Amino acid sequence: MDRYRVGVRRACSVVKQSRSAWYYLPRERDDSPLLRRMEEIAATRVRYGFWRIFVLLRREGWTDNHKRVYRLYCQAGLNLRRKRPRRRKAAAHRLERPVLTAPNQCWSMDFVADALFDGRRFRALTIVDNFTKQSLAIKVDQQLNGEDVVAALDQLRHEVGLPQRIQADNGSEFISLVMDRWAYDHGVTMDFSRPGKPTDNPFIESFNGSLRDECLNIHWFLSLDDARQKIESWRLDYNHFRTHSSLGDIPPAEFAARFALQPSAEFSSSGRS
Repeated sequence: MDRYRVGVRRACSVVKQSRSAWYYLPRERDDSPLLRRMEEIAATRVRYGFWRIFVLLRREGWTDNHKRVYRLYCQAGLNLRRKRPRRRKAAAHRLERPVLTAPNQCWSMDFVADALFDGRRFRALTIVDNFTKQSLAIKVDQQLNGEDVVAALDQLRHEVGLPQRIQADNGSEFISLVMDRWAYDHGVTMDFSRPGKPTDNPFIESFNGSLRDECLNIHWFLSLDDARQKIESWRLDYNHFRTHSSLGDIPPAEFAARFALQPSAEFSSSGRS
């Protein structure tokens, strides 16, 4: 048209192009409502892939074809979501852990194994408040399963309240159905360490090291009752006498007392007492 000075009709005829294509003006479309809805579905249905999200959108009346939906699906990074391995309802995707500012925001728990004087093995479930460094409980028995973990947490629920989050490894006791049901019923988020990454849960690892060095390695345990008594005595000494460098060289119980923690008042307002 510029070089030969011909009109639109003649130019389109020469290059075999329709005049409607020449005059067509693209119209920008706002995809943000559709994208927001896709993200909402993906957030609440974390195991749903592209096709299930597409079907749900069609059920809701969205008329966009699968190519547009898939483009937005990839654009939002929803295809990078990983399925949670046996975490069910109470486990969240790993997020950056918030800075702790008060007791009962995050607890840690793990198991320690040892033996009686005659070689019989026993296990100890340790539970620590990550903020105050206080040992909340050490449950000792020959065998401990998911029901025992729930029983220990239920007892703590009546004594000190509930945490917002519990950090634990991927042990079968912590990923059991009964543990997941308890966490879901009480609104507690389970934060699981990555496989082979004990550094994801450093507070309980440090505590268990102190328990082994200062108690388990220096005592003979004549029976389970003897083990329970000696370990509980060490726990009380750890909380009320042993100084902690990260707390300004004061015992964890003294540090926790500064916050005047009142479980009934604090948790009743949130419906978690």
